Amino acid sequence: MQNYFELFDLETSFFIDESALKRSYQLEISRFHPDNFASKSEPEKLQALQNTSLLNSAYRALKTPLSRATYLLKLEGIDAFDEKDTAMEKGFLLSQIELRDELEAIEENKNNLGLDDFIERVDSFIEEKIELISEAYNLSSDQQLIKRHVRELKFFDQLYKEANALMDEWF
Repeated sequence: MQNYFELFDLETSFFIDESALKRSYQLEISRFHPDNFASKSEPEKLQALQNTSLLNSAYRALKTPLSRATYLLKLEGIDAFDEKDTAMEKGFLLSQIELRDELEAIEENKNNLGLDDFIERVDSFIEEKIELISEAYNLSSDQQLIKRHVRELKFFDQLYKEANALMDEWF
């Protein structure tokens, strides 16, 4: 498997210049635009399509802190979301249940202000988790600690998406 960071000439790191990633992606993807291959052979067209698919997958994997950290763990042979490893800290599980219950109550009561506050709080949890992942990469590279934070970040990210979908539905 080709390292996605190398596709975009980036250092393999959690800390990347996201604007450099975007520029590199746009440059690389333009090289494989279908117009450039209109008069080419079928194998060349197929190769261009495969390259485009690879670039799109790589960009999605590196674009957000959650997907980037997940990919970095994968490079180390660690599946952050291994279904056999469901252990989570009790305190986190309890807070997860409370937040889900809170979102459900907000939805039942159609509480617009409560939803705004909820989204802001979840966004701050996301930022906190990203900071913890950054610190873990900076200070220790403790893969199990990073894995734990990535799994928790995924929960907050999903909750954030659900709350925003509810907001979109209401307005």
